[in-house]
This record gives sequence, C-alpha cells and structure tokens, in this order.
Amino acid sequence: MKNLILPLFLLTTLSYARFTVNEYPMGPSEDITPGKLCEVPDRYRYPERIGYCERNVSQEQKMEVFENYRKKGFRLNPLNRSSYKIDHYIPLCAGGSNSNENLWPQHMSIYSLTDDLEQLGCEIMSLGKISQAEFIRLLKLAKNDLTQVEEVRDELIKLRPVR
Repeated sequence: MKNLILPLFLLTTLSYARFTVNEYPMGPSEDITPGKLCEVPDRYRYPERIGYCERNVSQEQKMEVFENYRKKGFRLNPLNRSSYKIDHYIPLCAGGSNSNENLWPQHMSIYSLTDDLEQLGCEIMSLGKISQAEFIRLLKLAKNDLTQVEEVRDELIKLRPVR
C-alpha cells in the first residue's frame, strides 16, 4: 500500500495541474509582447517629440493576439470577450506601436487598475515633466507586477504640477 501512495499522489497532482490553466494573463507575456515603439509616426507630440501612431488594430489582428496567448496556455474564453480589451503595452499616447509585439489581451480586472496610469503618465509627458523612457519603465513595472500600481501612481502624481 505504501508503494502506491506516492505514484497515486503524483498522478493526481499532474492531472490537476494539466486542467488548471489560467483564464487570462496577469500581465503581458515578455516573449509574445515585449513592447514596441511607433516606427512610422503620423505626427510627433510633447516637448520630447515622441512619435505618435494613430490607433489601427483590425479585428483580425485582435483575434491573432488572442490566439497567440491561447497557444501560450491561457483559456481566454471567447464567450467572455467583453471582459477583455486588446491593450497597447506601451500606450499610443506614450509612443507605442500597433504591432502585435505591443498588444496583449488585458482583462478588465487589470485595466481597471492600470488605465488611469497611462492617462496620468501621458499628461505628465505632455508637460515635459517625465521622459518617455522613464514613463515606459514605470508603466511596465506596474503592468507586470500589479502590486506596484499604487507606488507607480504615487510617483507619477508627485511629478504632476499642482493646479
């Protein structure tokens, strides 16, 4: 009987692990979505003259992004599509690209935490109070580790001029 306990335990554990796949990514997968800047800007913005690409992501491209993440092991249930948006890892307002290397399926529980950081950071960049590189560093920190969202928000708020 003792000789059966370990194999039975391992079989049960492996079977459970096989069927417990995350529904959605908690952040962009670095190998699929490393982030990419706009290479052919429509115009330049802010004191730093950051290249800006107009939003241009087709339905087909969105479906491809979802499929790339499904291949990575995320379920991303098509019946729950309204719970997701295709997020620009580096936001367009910060010089991000519309390429797949900058897109990922972001669940509403995540974008409800990070979207205001994008707006705040871009506002501060428009005032010349933070560089593009520093804002992208902070935003990536928050999007890759949600425990850092409040700290990043606090750091950005310190840079915003008092009104």
